[in-house]
Amino acid sequence: MKLYNTQSRQVESLDPQDKTVRLYVCGITPYDTTHLGHAATYCTFDVLVRYLEYRGAAVNYCENVTDIDDDTIREAKKRGTDWRALGNYWTAHFMRDMIALNVRPPNHYPRATETIAEIIEFDKTLIEKGFAYESGGSVYFHVNAYEKFGQLSHIPRDEMLTIANERGNFPDDPKKRDPLDFVLWQAQVEDEPAWDSPWGPGRPGWHIECSAMNYKTFGPTIDIHGGGADLVFPHHECEIAQTVNFTGEDYFARYWMHAAMVGYEGEKMSKSLGNLVMVSDLLKTFPPDSIRLYLAKHHYRQPWEFTFADLEAGMAECSELVQAACAPSGDGRPMDVSDSRERFENALDDDLDSPVAARELCELADSILEHSDARRDVSEAQMWLRRAASILGLRLDAYGPEGRVREGWGRHLNRFPTEDLGA
Repeated sequence: MKLYNTQSRQVESLDPQDKTVRLYVCGITPYDTTHLGHAATYCTFDVLVRYLEYRGAAVNYCENVTDIDDDTIREAKKRGTDWRALGNYWTAHFMRDMIALNVRPPNHYPRATETIAEIIEFDKTLIEKGFAYESGGSVYFHVNAYEKFGQLSHIPRDEMLTIANERGNFPDDPKKRDPLDFVLWQAQVEDEPAWDSPWGPGRPGWHIECSAMNYKTFGPTIDIHGGGADLVFPHHECEIAQTVNFTGEDYFARYWMHAAMVGYEGEKMSKSLGNLVMVSDLLKTFPPDSIRLYLAKHHYRQPWEFTFADLEAGMAECSELVQAACAPSGDGRPMDVSDSRERFENALDDDLDSPVAARELCELADSILEHSDARRDVSEAQMWLRRAASILGLRLDAYGPEGRVREGWGRHLNRFPTEDLGA
């Protein structure tokens, strides 16, 4: 199998460190979930996990939840509710959407607030090594101390500040040595939530949370780090800087995999633009399989635009897949699916080319129906159709999501008690 590595800008052969692939995917900030852009990202990694397992690999998968963040605090104040209650509510909402879409649960689902001790240890070590500094009760990573900063995003240094400022950086912070330096620990402001630290009460910065949760789960290095393309810079760039200078390793993740942004009405789908297409709303009209097939028909690295017309077209294709899976099998010569299987596997081996795999699945369904009408034996072909469909997350004629999906997410759900926020 080959995957595009954002860091090298090349499609590379996937060569895990051992028999278990260690995968970390940046999760949600729980205040506006779950829109179709979220679904596209997590369904992409669901297909990756399912295909790796099909290929015989074990996958140890961690997805986090950023439950303490500027956006969550701001939204909680706006709603007049507790930030933790808000986070629990929207995290549970996200999990239920993932269950409905038959998305495999991660093995680990840590919260940032469960990793405060590790975050503080990260910060202390980075200060001791000269890569961070304390100022006014806050701790900052000093970007100029790390010569390789930019190795993932390949953004010229003179362009970094503009992008960082659009994504949460505060360049005019008087406590910084340089406008591009990013916060590892921020001193408490007014009534914001805070934890004790060697530098006084405060809370973690955004980037350090993922470094600490990753390290706590897997140790110093992993195989694949994933997330949305909007996280390449500054978030993932900062993660590398923090982690390798904490661990002393040459690298953090061997492969960086990023899902492209989803657009709607000519803009990137985002809460600030008010153009979110929510999964829970789509599920009122469209079956989960049609949404999964629709998402699979877009390559994860190519930005695309959502339209209801395209999604509606997928409903007919899903109906045909079910008809093919349930078509009567005759006693004639068995239908050969070896070429179809090879094309399907080759597609997913080639940088997870799910659009080609989805097309092959639909063509196989057409062929099964033709052979069934001719009273050929299609039983083996139907078995393969169901197996291939499951790799794309489809359930066909089965009732509801897989048992392991319900049970796995159910265990995570138990850690997020919710209350009605009127959201």
